[in-house]
Amino acid sequence: MNKLELISALKKEADISKFEAAKIVQIFFDSMAEALVKDERIEIRGLCSFYVKKYKSYIGRNPKTGEKVQISPKRLPFFKCGKELRERVNK
Repeated sequence: MNKLELISALKKEADISKFEAAKIVQIFFDSMAEALVKDERIEIRGLCSFYVKKYKSYIGRNPKTGEKVQISPKRLPFFKCGKELRERVNK
């Protein structure tokens, strides 16, 4: 399912206009992204959680040349599946 399909499903289920559904979905995604930027954890009980994982700087290797390269510290978003969703998928 992509964003457009999600908007269509919300439009149909809530009996609202496509514009309103798109705005709701955009607010939801923007709120989630902003929470992750603020280093907050997002938890949707029974479905999933999102959090930011921090990595320290380290020495890596360029695969083409074999040259050692300094990798700067970084933060990456992670998704963790909830127990109920995992059980539902594995039926």
